[in-house]
Amino acid sequence: MVEILFDDNFKKLFLNLNDKLLKTKIIKQIEKIKINPKVGKPMKNIRKGTRELYIKPYRLSYKYYIDKNIVEILDLYHKDEQ
Repeated sequence: MVEILFDDNFKKLFLNLNDKLLKTKIIKQIEKIKINPKVGKPMKNIRKGTRELYIKPYRLSYKYYIDKNIVEILDLYHKDEQ
């Protein structure tokens, strides 16, 4: 398993969410990432080096540092804001 770190931007967004069901879904996806950090879709172009998981209707963006065995949860954004 990997160590999970959270970006300040993600922390702020997560704390401001009012939907408890969505928060539960996000926590479940983070647990999946913890077990298998390569579970997300690898991104290209300006997001190269990051991965994303789809949590309807949001995307959870994270970066996996293989050499340090750390995952940093970067952002949660609406899929239309890409």
